[in-house]
Amino acid sequence: MSKLPSPCISVCKFKIKGGHCIGCSMTKAQKSLFKKLKKDKAREAFVTMLSAQQDAVGSAKGWVAKYLRKCAKKKAKVPPLLRRV
Repeated sequence: MSKLPSPCISVCKFKIKGGHCIGCSMTKAQKSLFKKLKKDKAREAFVTMLSAQQDAVGSAKGWVAKYLRKCAKKKAKVPPLLRRV
């Protein structure tokens, strides 16, 4: 299995309150932080946190489906929380 890909889905427009991307709901600082995470457990925890953040911010409605396709394309393990969606 390959390493868990970035939650970014290549939309990158920071228009939501607080500087969150309309595609993945990450801030620029979070995008930078994810790139520094090397272990899959840390990446998995980050994606789980991001999913909860999206619920709170109320954005990125189609993100889960797009991210699951990205994981499948890269043959990466899907975080357990997202498997249930």
